[in-house]
Amino acid sequence: MIIAGSQPANFITMITDFGIKDGNVGVMKGVIWGIAPHTQIADLSHTVQPQNVREAALILFRAMPYFPPGTVHLVVVDPGVGTERRPIAARLGPYKVVGPDNGFITLALEYAEQQHWPIRFVHLDQPQYWLPQVSHVFHGRDIFAPVAAYLSDGLLELALGPVIEDPVRLQLPRPERTPTGWRGEIIHVDHFGNLSTNIRIEHLGDMPGAIVRLGGVEIRGMVKTFGERAPGELVALYGSTGNLIVSVVNGSAAARLGAAVGDAVEVGVG
Repeated sequence: MIIAGSQPANFITMITDFGIKDGNVGVMKGVIWGIAPHTQIADLSHTVQPQNVREAALILFRAMPYFPPGTVHLVVVDPGVGTERRPIAARLGPYKVVGPDNGFITLALEYAEQQHWPIRFVHLDQPQYWLPQVSHVFHGRDIFAPVAAYLSDGLLELALGPVIEDPVRLQLPRPERTPTGWRGEIIHVDHFGNLSTNIRIEHLGDMPGAIVRLGGVEIRGMVKTFGERAPGELVALYGSTGNLIVSVVNGSAAARLGAAVGDAVEVGVG
């Protein structure tokens, strides 16, 4: 993980639900490079489920700390585009974040608070930092991309609008303690069909005798790596960010179990 500092960096990451078919991501990059031509851009994801702000929040939270200090994280999953929802920018310790005020920043903000980083939010209301013509349906191009470019080029967020104290936060599911363990739910299904839960290593610690129950099946015991079991076997282990995940070795747990985000997961002891 990057050790937080304060030196500037000309880096922008992008998270959207735009896909890559229609050229919208490329257009946003063109806007950024027109303002800050030396900026490097990392595509974190453009296949967020459409309008799934919670998924965008999870991707941002997982990725943010691994980028150099000064990186601008640009998130455009914006089902409220063109409405009264605020466009915002934030400073979370060594990072800057730009996007709609719809709660996508919730998990990253909680992380910054846990790290005791300085935090500041501003309401973007200075159109001199936007494109001259602003569409009602493409603020990613017309507001957020240019603002991210100016920030990556060294503009202070205080120039972009007034400070706000009430950013929207998502009401996210939290795991609950039970007499024998924890009850949580699936919060993400990745490209491989692995099922990530909101039960974390801080909740369970080292529980070699744990029994994981979901989708009508039980998994007895946890492994450290996929290679500890044979192909096709259902396993439980900690993912790279400390969440309990359920997987099929060389297969898809989502397909095997017919599981989806929101499904219940229980962990107890044998």
